[in-house]
Amino acid sequence: MSTETPAPADTGENRYVAVARTPEFDALRSTLRRFVFPVSVAFLLWYALYVLLSAYARDFMSTKVVGHINIALIFGLLQFVSTFLIAWLYARYADRRVDPLADDLRAKIEGSEGATSDE
Repeated sequence: MSTETPAPADTGENRYVAVARTPEFDALRSTLRRFVFPVSVAFLLWYALYVLLSAYARDFMSTKVVGHINIALIFGLLQFVSTFLIAWLYARYADRRVDPLADDLRAKIEGSEGATSDE
């Protein structure tokens, strides 16, 4: 049994379809999804909490923390902080997990293209 990526077909569209059917591409896609789906759900829940509290818990959200700064303002600013945190975490995750798989897949595809074009 060979674990090598099959040589893609000559046409561009068929090449992409052939690559999408490889186990390496499936591994790449599932690795990406392992980060994107849970983090997206968590962020959307966090944002929904902010919106719902702003709409239905006005007394809580208007509670002053320091001076004129209330909980709503802090939650709003934390939305920006969480966005930048997610971007930073994704960059680290991609560097460690996604990019190596993508580089390996690209190398295999480019290697098989070279082998088919030399024949």
